[in-house]
Amino acid sequence: MGDTLRITMVSARYYPYLGGIETHIHEVGKRMVARGHQVTVLTTDPSGDLPKYAVDNGIDIVRVKAYPKTRDYYLSPNLYKKIIQAECDIIHFQGYQNFVPPIGMLAAIRKEFPFVLTFHSGGHSSRLRNAIRGTQLLILKPLLTCADQLIGVSRYEAESVSQHTGLDRERFVTVPNGASLPPPSDPPPAVNPHLILSVGRLEQYKGHHRAIGALPALLRRMPDARLQIVGTGPYETELRALVDRLKLDHAVSFVSIPAAERQRLTDLLCSAGLVVLFSDYEAHPVAIIEALSVKRPVLVTDTSGLRELAQKGLCRSIPLSAAAEVIGDAIAQELAQKHQLPSVTLPNWDDCTEQLLGIYDAVLSRYHPHSMTLPARQYI
Repeated sequence: MGDTLRITMVSARYYPYLGGIETHIHEVGKRMVARGHQVTVLTTDPSGDLPKYAVDNGIDIVRVKAYPKTRDYYLSPNLYKKIIQAECDIIHFQGYQNFVPPIGMLAAIRKEFPFVLTFHSGGHSSRLRNAIRGTQLLILKPLLTCADQLIGVSRYEAESVSQHTGLDRERFVTVPNGASLPPPSDPPPAVNPHLILSVGRLEQYKGHHRAIGALPALLRRMPDARLQIVGTGPYETELRALVDRLKLDHAVSFVSIPAAERQRLTDLLCSAGLVVLFSDYEAHPVAIIEALSVKRPVLVTDTSGLRELAQKGLCRSIPLSAAAEVIGDAIAQELAQKHQLPSVTLPNWDDCTEQLLGIYDAVLSRYHPHSMTLPARQYI
């Protein structure tokens, strides 16, 4: 692909916010820029505190106001206008679980922009939001039908969305998230064989409370076991309260690593005896791919895209409904074992970038303006 592409990526959140989608956009975006393409990230800022325009690793960042401040709906009246005014060759929508994608897709259809969508489906701490996931996808189906390519970050995600929407599985391709951590420091960090890292945003669905709840049982077997919760988020107060209630202050700590401090993340992962993610739902978690990339043993719950990783032999899984004693025993067993990862090539961000650029090229080579049963103005 020799021509310079003008690529607009649209996402509810981007750096300095942390998460799998934010990391995905950052990693592939800067690589696209390095290959000579122009990348703009159109995102929202519910806080109103971030600059409206910025540049990060050659990526142009445009932020629009979103409402409400304290919820993750990301309703942004100016988003539609910004997309209508965009000067780009293709739009890539990242994620689907808020108001940003439908507003954006309507604008892309009205403007006759070619567009693709990566689902990046994730869990949610709200039972209602999880319960309506299928309904939400069905509501979006007319817009998804207009997409020039639908992308899942795992085979599980592509098959799940296909089943929920009734869209032909052949309309989906799989482009997994990657990992690109720097090598460990020299000298490398000392390994604490009894250190467990529970990684991920501090949301209830991420399951950090399961790791904390299992610690009393683990400590009876391994008194020097230590748990570190790695991440930030709104559930931190509840997690700290659980630590206090179980009198685990001596064994549990919390740490947050800014997105720019990749070396620090590498060294922390390399120092651990085990990395865990006891989440309710993950499509293809970046944090776990990063842990596997530095050859850390991983223990996850047997659900969604985590099951897919376990089936490939990359990690061990336990039932989502496992009791605290069972989780503690499983952690102890993993810490006691000598692990050797199978010789499987893990996805990386360079491969991910090349796959996406190939998709853009294919879309543009066959592009025809979208049409809908109703004129776009009737949706506004």
